[in-house]
Amino acid sequence: MTPDRHAALPTLAQLRALLAVADAGGFSEAAAELGVSQSSLSEAVGKLEVLVGKPLLRRSRSGTSPTPAGERLLLHARTAVQAASDALQAAQDDRALSGTLRVASFRSTATHLLPPALAAFRAQHPGVRVTLLDGDTGSEDLVRRGQADAAIVIEEPQPGLRLLPLVVDEYLFVAPASRGTHPVQREELASSLLLAPGPNACNARLMTYLRRVGVNPEDATEIGEDSVILGMVAHGLGVSVMPRLALTPLPPGVVALPLPEPLLRPLALATLPHRAGLPLLRAFSAALLEVLRRAPEELAPAPTPELPARPSLLH
Repeated sequence: MTPDRHAALPTLAQLRALLAVADAGGFSEAAAELGVSQSSLSEAVGKLEVLVGKPLLRRSRSGTSPTPAGERLLLHARTAVQAASDALQAAQDDRALSGTLRVASFRSTATHLLPPALAAFRAQHPGVRVTLLDGDTGSEDLVRRGQADAAIVIEEPQPGLRLLPLVVDEYLFVAPASRGTHPVQREELASSLLLAPGPNACNARLMTYLRRVGVNPEDATEIGEDSVILGMVAHGLGVSVMPRLALTPLPPGVVALPLPEPLLRPLALATLPHRAGLPLLRAFSAALLEVLRRAPEELAPAPTPELPARPSLLH
């Protein structure tokens, strides 16, 4: 008997199966990640495709990807699965939280801002599992798609997101220590410039700045690891421009100096507006703000004139 597609509704298990396979890029990968059998995922997705009346996933040699119908369904599937989880979270006691918190972050903020906040959060809420996600290529979209609960982002207009201001970071000129500490001249920025790659908000901010001061960022050499850039700079193989957080602590053999014109990176915590009040996200936001309030002087010496209400990373 053919199921009545108009009467039946998908189950959360079927929607979760579709999301898992789409995100992992294959049934076997999704099964391994979830710890279930591949056949159970195939059965769940198959039943969902019967309900919809058309294929939702396309299998090829390069992996499994959503069909156009699958893409349209995925957005609503994420919303439905997230809403079910949020309903349980909303009923939790603030003093006994459980579940999973997914936080996306830049490498520099994941290295220096998040660890003390996560340590404090874990001490207060040991029942919560925290997962860190790579946000270098678009943490805002991870939050919008429901793949991250919160993200460290550049504080600039972000449609559909709620931003909680955190701190202001400063970009610095990085050169061999032998250069000395005299003021930086614009022409030095074009001397064997080494930069981190990536189409993200931080890089876009830096590229705009370089063009404004007369430097062509296309002439820079891209290197994927900050530690490699700093090692090359220390040995006189180039110079760089990096956020202060990426330079903490400053390694030997290099100096970090103010740019000819200041370039700031205001940071914020992004969440979906309707989820910001959930006990889990509220508790994490409070832990992060408390750690920043108590930050040592090298991280937050004083409020900046531009943004007096928040801590600063400026000297």
